[in-house]
Amino acid sequence: MFPLVGIGVGTAAALALLASFHIGLHPLACALLALTTSIILTGGLHEDGLADFFDGIGGGRTLERRLEIMHDSHLGSFGALALVFGVGLRASILTGVYSPDTAALVVIAGATLSRAVLPGLMRWLPPARADGLAAAAGRPEPAHIAVATLIAIVTALATLGFWAAMSAIAAAILAAVIVGIVARRMIGGQTGDVLGAAQVIVEIAVLATAAATVGGNG
Repeated sequence: MFPLVGIGVGTAAALALLASFHIGLHPLACALLALTTSIILTGGLHEDGLADFFDGIGGGRTLERRLEIMHDSHLGSFGALALVFGVGLRASILTGVYSPDTAALVVIAGATLSRAVLPGLMRWLPPARADGLAAAAGRPEPAHIAVATLIAIVTALATLGFWAAMSAIAAAILAAVIVGIVARRMIGGQTGDVLGAAQVIVEIAVLATAAATVGGNG
């Protein structure tokens, strides 16, 4: 279901981008409104995970301390910076896409691909906590991962075209693998925060790759 959720969230964000463009707003405002729509629909879940993940790996010296910091609801400096850069990078990338219609399609692809990698991460990485959200969710079956991957590939092809889709898919996989390696090394596996952080980081990678492939404003 993850990529299907991505299609829904991405479509709503894309419509917000197009609507704001057609009422004459600046491209940066259009991009920020698209991101705001996405964040509202998801309750800031992924951004919360991003902030907690960076607070943990940036502020803890031991595995146990990193997990303790990630579990704390307070926002630290590393988490705050991650949020600023996470939103800023996505907005600036979308602002550089040469047309609002293309930017809208890139938004949908980014929202879908960034969620399609999550089942694979859940399968690959063990839960870092025995009582966390990731442990309760369990490990997806290979067939479920295959279905999620297929949905994401079809969506990427439909929104970006062949070469841009292939580049975006490669970027999504690479970014997810990097997050997975860091999570395994720093906290011993995955948590809900790791998955949230992975979604945002992969989305940035997909947006950047897709925008560069389909063309920018020069």
